[in-house]
Amino acid sequence: MDKKIRGRLWVIAVLIAGSVASLIPRNTKQRVIDPASGRMKDTTVRRLPVNLGLDLQGGIHLALEVDQTKGPVPDCADAIQRAEKVVRTRIDEFGTTEPVVQIQGRCRLIVELAGEKDPARARGVIQRTAFLEFRITDMKGVFKDALPAIDAALRKAGIKPTGAATPSAVSQLFGGDTSKAARDSAADANAPGILSSLLNQRPQGVPGEYLVPEEQWPLVDSLLQRPDVQALIPRGFDLKWGAQTEAYGARPYRALYAVDSRPIITGEELIKATARRDPVTNQSVVPFQLSRRGARIFSQETARHIGDFMAIILDGRVQGEPPVIRSQIGANGQIEMGNKPLQEASDLALVLRAGALPAPLTIVDERSISATLGADSIHDGVLAGVVGILLVVVIMIGYYRVSGALAVAALTLYCLFTLAGLAAFGFTLTLPGLAGFVLSIGIAVDANVLIFERIREELVHGKSLRLAVDDGFLHAMNAIVDSNVSTILTALILYAVGTGPVQGFAITLIIGIIASMVSAIFVVKTMFLIWLNRRPNMVTLSI
Repeated sequence: MDKKIRGRLWVIAVLIAGSVASLIPRNTKQRVIDPASGRMKDTTVRRLPVNLGLDLQGGIHLALEVDQTKGPVPDCADAIQRAEKVVRTRIDEFGTTEPVVQIQGRCRLIVELAGEKDPARARGVIQRTAFLEFRITDMKGVFKDALPAIDAALRKAGIKPTGAATPSAVSQLFGGDTSKAARDSAADANAPGILSSLLNQRPQGVPGEYLVPEEQWPLVDSLLQRPDVQALIPRGFDLKWGAQTEAYGARPYRALYAVDSRPIITGEELIKATARRDPVTNQSVVPFQLSRRGARIFSQETARHIGDFMAIILDGRVQGEPPVIRSQIGANGQIEMGNKPLQEASDLALVLRAGALPAPLTIVDERSISATLGADSIHDGVLAGVVGILLVVVIMIGYYRVSGALAVAALTLYCLFTLAGLAAFGFTLTLPGLAGFVLSIGIAVDANVLIFERIREELVHGKSLRLAVDDGFLHAMNAIVDSNVSTILTALILYAVGTGPVQGFAITLIIGIIASMVSAIFVVKTMFLIWLNRRPNMVTLSI
């Protein structure tokens, strides 16, 4: 065996060894939720390094746009670009392998989570704006003093109370009278306080807190949104609803809080948040840590408000009952989640770490693909590939005989090289990618067809077998390179302008074409050289 053939065999051996090494199952770290603590943790799993796309292993596809119904957004493209960074950070900690987060067009964000089995949780993590604020409640009862004027404005507008809780019922529930406004409305039966009759205060309760019967809170919220009522809300104060219903006696209530409009600090200064169970109360809590600047501001503000109540507001909702500030608070604090599951606390910690969305997002398209459908897709794709390969084998061997058999033998290495390329570069195999794989099988033998036909022409012209083989590979090269390069350029354009499935097709096609050129040109010619080297006296070729 001459030195040229030996060098070729060494190159093929290195390619095979590298391909096999890239396809060996390996240990990879994957972020999952610890059922005991509810925290994200790294776990080690052993799997093939070929990533399956959404359509092959199931999962969730979401298309999101800026929600303009909650307020105008002047530049949706800029908002989507900033939202993409926040969503990507959240998804990276979500524990999904190979997520897809990309901008489509100007104002649409595409999120694909392959293998995710909980669509509701995924939507909650992605859409939550996660804007955290700390505000002092209405300690001096400024809003309560404004209630008579608000009631008068509502009476002037012709609005009458319907189904409101009477002051006597409220007094009986909480063990005493509720407020000056409630007493005034009880004294004047002909002109009851329309809003104040719906707002109940507990004796020794949190200043600025009002309890509204659960069935009445939509009515109260609609009254508070009226322009004439908004104009009478004292300047420097906002009204915020509680995040969840609370039960007093046998009746559910929704808490309404009057709080300072200026927060003492926001979640922009938060640098760390985790989730755990409080060992004393066994309730879910989210401890957090502030930046150095945030800790300094928080410390100064809480020192000024010792004895006051501080509402912790997330996405415009007060989380739990506001605690009293008993001493100066520094860089560390915690959000109490009550009886909510630890999973929800973990998700809250996750979105707090990732930061707030620049604008609310709404889902405009959602598709869930089951793992069963993915398994069927793999089965059908593999079946199509097998049928395609068998047809190629039959046609090549039937038409080109021994030369066709050499081309078929090279196809085995082509398949190995293609899968190794996907694994080595971390690309994801999708269902269109399988189609690209089958298509590139035909492209692989197409190069051999050009070569074999050229060798036939050279033999017809009376050239020797060895010279005909060399000239056949040489003269067919221009046509092979031109066709394959043009196909690769087209695939690159598809990858640049396409999204998930189209990109999967383009990537597999590109890798398949490169692998086909190696197998069809380099490997097949090496086989021809070995065949001719072992039969130096052969004058004809089975082609």
